[in-house]
Amino acid sequence: MSVQNNELNYREIEKRTKRNEKIRRVLIYIGLVIWALVVLFPFYWMVLTSVKSYSAYNSEYIPKFFTLSPTLQNFIDAFTQVSLGRYFVNTLIFASITTALMVIVIVLSAFAFARLEFKGRNLLFSFFLSLMMIPNELVIITNFVTITNLGLRNTFTGLILPSVTSVFYIYLLKENFEQIPDELYKAAKIDGTSDLKYLLKVMIPISQPTIVTIIILKVIECWNSYVWPRLITDKEAYFLVSNGIQAIRESGFGRENIPAMMAAVVVISVPLIILFLIFHKKIMAGVSRGGTKG
Repeated sequence: MSVQNNELNYREIEKRTKRNEKIRRVLIYIGLVIWALVVLFPFYWMVLTSVKSYSAYNSEYIPKFFTLSPTLQNFIDAFTQVSLGRYFVNTLIFASITTALMVIVIVLSAFAFARLEFKGRNLLFSFFLSLMMIPNELVIITNFVTITNLGLRNTFTGLILPSVTSVFYIYLLKENFEQIPDELYKAAKIDGTSDLKYLLKVMIPISQPTIVTIIILKVIECWNSYVWPRLITDKEAYFLVSNGIQAIRESGFGRENIPAMMAAVVVISVPLIILFLIFHKKIMAGVSRGGTKG
């Protein structure tokens, strides 16, 4: 009799545990759905406003959460009435050159810290890491004074130079390089392979996921760059998309025609969203792989 009671109690506990687990999962999913709606709503509102006509938007005393007569005229106005196309080209030049130079710098730096033996290597790397503790505002001030003294304001060189390296990316790639077995390096040296050839033929192909991740993150960083371009350029010919949007907002066009302003923001935001959706798994895999040793 006691055995049957124990079995019944066990089944009852098991049912209760499963029921609690189902309730917990339902609550988690509800919370995630609510959070997703909160996060996605501003983007939805931006897209919705961008497809509303100027007259329809101004006639809404109470904002509507849908429209029955969407229009693409706002996107046409965003390209024809302001220099949005030029901002795009400037940003592509800035992002491409900056990312390419940064990859060269961090790959060589990470290789030196991970594989080359030289006096004071650990001390120098600790110094590099300590630079991450310096507030960004102080770095911007120093860079501004340097670029101004060199006469590089309102130039692509002045925009690009302060962004061609990153202590964090050097650290991330160094950790990834150190996961490659030392036996490969020793075998390559025995075969007479130079350090540069070993880097190009062995380390870079093995670390490709992390390098691709760094490239994607840097492109996103350049695309969203605002403070430094805003500080170092005051000529429209060198405006990036972020500064261009600010210029549009401050102009009469942006203050008056809100739907066209939102259309410009949508056009600028979509490339990054597509890039992230395509490569988000690679980004997560590259970051986790680069930060895990062993």
